[in-house]
Amino acid sequence: MKSKSGLFAQYSLVFLACIYLSPLFAQSPPPAAKHAVVLHAARLLDIETGKISAPGEVLVQDERIVEVGSAVKRPQGAEVIDLGDTTLLPGLIDAHVHLFLHPGAEDLQTVEESVPERTILALLAARDDLVAGFTAERDMGTEGAGSADTAVRNAINHGAIPGPRLRISGNAVDILGGHEDAIRYNPEQHVLSNATYANNAAELVTVIRQQVKEGADFIKVYETGPDALRDGRFSTPFQYTEAELRVAGEPGTLYAARAGVVSIDHAYQLSDETMRLMREKQIFAVPTFAIAEYFAEHAATPAQAEREHRMQDFHAQEFRKQLAAGVPMAVGSDVGPFPHGTQAREFTLMVKYGMTPLAALQADLLNGAKLLGWQDQIGALKPGYFADIIAVPGDPLADISVLQKVSFVMKGGAVYRRDHP
Repeated sequence: MKSKSGLFAQYSLVFLACIYLSPLFAQSPPPAAKHAVVLHAARLLDIETGKISAPGEVLVQDERIVEVGSAVKRPQGAEVIDLGDTTLLPGLIDAHVHLFLHPGAEDLQTVEESVPERTILALLAARDDLVAGFTAERDMGTEGAGSADTAVRNAINHGAIPGPRLRISGNAVDILGGHEDAIRYNPEQHVLSNATYANNAAELVTVIRQQVKEGADFIKVYETGPDALRDGRFSTPFQYTEAELRVAGEPGTLYAARAGVVSIDHAYQLSDETMRLMREKQIFAVPTFAIAEYFAEHAATPAQAEREHRMQDFHAQEFRKQLAAGVPMAVGSDVGPFPHGTQAREFTLMVKYGMTPLAALQADLLNGAKLLGWQDQIGALKPGYFADIIAVPGDPLADISVLQKVSFVMKGGAVYRRDHP
């Protein structure tokens, strides 16, 4: 992935091998009100069944959901929040974000901006994503800021700053001269890579141990790139062998699938065998359409825009094949190079390219919770789950774009956004 300068087409198809290391739900949400809260809205969406209750209510006690239905108990002293003509649904999940990136020349910002400056910007990005309705996210690499995302995650968990529940990876892992290795710069200037080098199996083990020590929840491995689409044919080299990926826990994507990664992000092209393995092993594809659309719309030249549009068309075509083959999907936007807080556009594009609104929401909330290792904790409005709840105008099953108009956000029982009519 590169900046909107048009280099995105060269490297956009890096596949991400993500291997979770800490399955426990290590969260200490910010303190919620120590009394019962009843949320009332015109509608409530049951994500698992697709059924809409009208009206809809949720009883929240401290940080957990106690009861859900058309009418719930109102304990003495309970606060009632009437959200009017909206639909209640679980807080959204973005399984592919970059809190340490912002719009502009990506290569330059990682060189020109200090890690402290980038960390401050990451805190602001986390806040923007939360108030846009994303109550859980997977940060897919700090792009050269090392383990600074550990500090961001911990500050959110301790209630010091507002932000989503986070799974974080620190730096991505890459080979010398591979993706994110400052290959456009004069090598004699020794511009640092935005990833951490691991050139063989032994080095992979060493890097993983260091990243775990620094607080990583999972390991992100760049497996393919640079990518090319010429005369309708897609090609990309692989960076690690299957044996090396196994140590970290087609070739390229096929190796990753055989090695047992938890997701293949971007997933521009998957062979029949790769799709079979992904379906069999429940390895999630995370398409990331929104980033490609943004780069196409902000390309520096008409030729670059045309390249981006061709790549997006190819991606959409492959996405439809993956859906037909039963590849499990999750939702990730690759937000960062485009503005944080605007990534709900990803849902609209997934529906445009072949999913139903309910299927897109289930991919996000049910599959996303599994992908982040937090199933039975988030992703549904059910008793015992964390009170991560949003409200949107209208009916998201009729118009998925209403997810871009979130008017209420609660995370762990604490209200972070409430728009008044």
